[in-house]
Amino acid sequence: MSQPDLFVVCKNCGSEVSPYVTECPYCGQRVRKRAPKLERDEPGADARPKERRRKMPKLSRLRPSEIEGIAPDTRPVATFVLIGLSMVGALIFASANSTVLGQLLLSSPLDDPWRYVSALFLYDSLTYMFATLVTVGIFGTLLERRFGWPAPIVVFLVAGAAGAAAAIAIGPVSGGLFRELFPANGLFLQGGNGAALGLLAAWMVDDRRAARRGDERGNDLIGVLVIGVLMLLIPLAVTEADVVAGVVGALVGVLLAPVLGLLPRRA
Repeated sequence: MSQPDLFVVCKNCGSEVSPYVTECPYCGQRVRKRAPKLERDEPGADARPKERRRKMPKLSRLRPSEIEGIAPDTRPVATFVLIGLSMVGALIFASANSTVLGQLLLSSPLDDPWRYVSALFLYDSLTYMFATLVTVGIFGTLLERRFGWPAPIVVFLVAGAAGAAAAIAIGPVSGGLFRELFPANGLFLQGGNGAALGLLAAWMVDDRRAARRGDERGNDLIGVLVIGVLMLLIPLAVTEADVVAGVVGALVGVLLAPVLGLLPRRA
């Protein structure tokens, strides 16, 4: 294959110019009629192989105990299950008159033992459900990453059921601020705030115990306190929540935190 000249000589001024120009840049004399065509590689000719794009390396998931003090990178499956069951419970409660489970809710006495657990997954208010499930998602995930999947499930069920049982035993908090619990009218205790506050309290107590041991994790406790206060006060704005269930659920979460400390830590 012929190679193009490196330069051509202008006949007017004798300067060496590029072979790809038609006029001399020094004197303006026309060098050639048209610029030469760029030659392409012929089929079969040796060509430099194109470099393939290198894929950026991806970091693998953080393994347990890989970095001291940092929880492993795991999906909070148990927390997702609790949130999913709560959404299903909200749908069942919304269609109470047209489903078997809904009719069971309407016809069962409020003090049936299984109601202490079912009350944790019932929501009649989108505002109440959103605030509660956001709290469950945040602190359930934190507990699950540190102690494994049983931690959020145990705290959610024990704290929530204790709060619901206390609310039923004490009776409705009335005075125009909270809905009275009249099963005959289809109004039921919805104790998810107690379960959410139990998760929050258990995580916060464990975090403070770690700080006293010298394991300061640098968490934003102001944000945690704000969420806790909002969850405690949500019965003032949402009639479906019960203040007794929330307070008792938080106290049970405080009591469960030392028990969680006995579990093997994942970080």
